[in-house]
Amino acid sequence: MTLAIPTQPESAVPETLVYRPGNRSASELRPTVLTPGFSAMPEGSVLIECGNTRVLCNATIEQGVPGWLRNSGRGWVTAEYGMLPRATLTRTPRESERGKVTGRTHEIQRLIGRSLRSVVDMKALGERTIILDCDVLQADGGTRTAAITGASLALAIALQKLVAAGTLKTSPLTQMVAATSVGIVDGNVLLDLCYEEDSRADVDMNVVMLASGGLVETQATAEKDPYSRAQLTQMLDVAESGIRSLLELQQAALAKAV
Repeated sequence: MTLAIPTQPESAVPETLVYRPGNRSASELRPTVLTPGFSAMPEGSVLIECGNTRVLCNATIEQGVPGWLRNSGRGWVTAEYGMLPRATLTRTPRESERGKVTGRTHEIQRLIGRSLRSVVDMKALGERTIILDCDVLQADGGTRTAAITGASLALAIALQKLVAAGTLKTSPLTQMVAATSVGIVDGNVLLDLCYEEDSRADVDMNVVMLASGGLVETQATAEKDPYSRAQLTQMLDVAESGIRSLLELQQAALAKAV
């Protein structure tokens, strides 16, 4: 079952008229498609497509936890992130060829892991480890936020299967989480930046938000001139509008996935 956002979400802020690739409005997400069950082997699998960005998110459930959690009765959720060599315009060597994981990869893996742990009751999960593998098939900006949104759905599907099998009475998932990017380009606040916009943005921001409205992470960086408190508020409002649409898409996909 493939579910998509083909239309512009309602915005909480006044619309800005600005030309964007794909003729999107300032507060419009890229066309977003979630395809649960993309891979047959993992307990949970989702291909997420945000415009030309495509990330495959697979959830694996294993018995046992890291040594420091043994006999605690608590579970663990972690993530790994990688990019295929030709996910980008020019080939990027595999990190295995370099002999080490880059700082960027470490940062993104930790962000995905933190985001997903925020919505799992580890005590209810028990001594199990859930690994979310997020592999970028094609990159056009927003790979880390797409990975969080897709991995959240893959995680939910995997946990639903444990409940369906009778392994768990109820899902340890407390709520869904989703993420998007927002930024200031040529003085305009824009939602869900593609690479062309991200590469020349004055301010770049990633927002991770729970279904309850709570914020898990906000990463805002001024590449050139500083941004004002008012601009920060506007970026958060625009991001929230987009994330609300992503959360609705996740819920619709989850209802039909298992």
